[in-house]
Amino acid sequence: DIRLNLVSRPTFKMFKKVLPPLSQTEREAMEAGDVWWDGELFSGNPDWQVLHSYPKPELSEKERAFLDNEVETLLAMLDDYQIVQKDKDLPKEVWDYLKTQGFFAMIIPEKFGGRQFSAIANSTIVAKIATKSLTAAVTVMVPNSLGPGELLLHYGTKQQQERWLPSLANGKDVPCFALTGPEAGSDAGSIPDSGVVCKGEFEGKEVLGLRLNWSKRYITLAPVATVLGLAFKMYDPEGLLGKQQELGITCALIPTDMPGIEIGRRHFPLNVPFQNGPTRGKDIFVPLDYIIGGPEMAGQGWRMLVECLSVGRAITLPSNSVGGIKTIALASGSYSRIRR
Repeated sequence: DIRLNLVSRPTFKMFKKVLPPLSQTEREAMEAGDVWWDGELFSGNPDWQVLHSYPKPELSEKERAFLDNEVETLLAMLDDYQIVQKDKDLPKEVWDYLKTQGFFAMIIPEKFGGRQFSAIANSTIVAKIATKSLTAAVTVMVPNSLGPGELLLHYGTKQQQERWLPSLANGKDVPCFALTGPEAGSDAGSIPDSGVVCKGEFEGKEVLGLRLNWSKRYITLAPVATVLGLAFKMYDPEGLLGKQQELGITCALIPTDMPGIEIGRRHFPLNVPFQNGPTRGKDIFVPLDYIIGGPEMAGQGWRMLVECLSVGRAITLPSNSVGGIKTIALASGSYSRIRR
């Protein structure tokens, strides 16, 4: 009580005066999703018995079969030295195998042609691939985390799901998601990319839509993507949708073959040659139906993003790291046994 009255409360009052109030994007981020046992860590007295009481997740028979067959076949096809040092890309036969065998469709339901794997299967598969090739692991990771597939599953209209999910599942379409930019990084609240509500011509008809302008970089799979998930700020200066002029962060699906879309020169993060690069669009007109979830989801993009980010942050990214760490431990441990 003495510490609370003399230290904690005065300190909190001081910081409350100094720090700015929470922005709307910060508040939405805090309120998105839920908390698992990890919330116990912030209590100061975590209940370890609760953690140990959770059942251990297990792979299903079909997931185990995929790991023992398709994944093992993939690993045999990967030569990381050739990929990293010479080709700077995965071989064509590997790309084809990933697409046709459902590696890009682990989170997509079976009714759309996907694998419909569990989170533990997603994690185990990505970690296993990472032991052989980080390039291949990242390539598999991205379509199965935050991106068009995940957003369509949670928020897409029935028409959008039927249009895109089957082609994403069979590899006909390759997705990427564009949030990060040269000015704001991945801070969605500061992105300058815009979509202005206006009327325009689309497929020979005048429709209500968005005039999009964006500049993004460090977008994984952008150089090979056929469909772009785009985060931008939406504006309605003429009041065509209502009185609100600044609708907020919005997400839309954009086919990358539309005139005016530019894919820049590839990036090579840490010289790991997974497909990564910039994408830009100037005065790209699309109908309002291209918004993920339809026009009623205008301005809901930030909530959509933070609710789906957990897949990448909690499942696929850590799995990628675990696979790499296992390989490092094996190599360094083996060398230490024979070093003289």
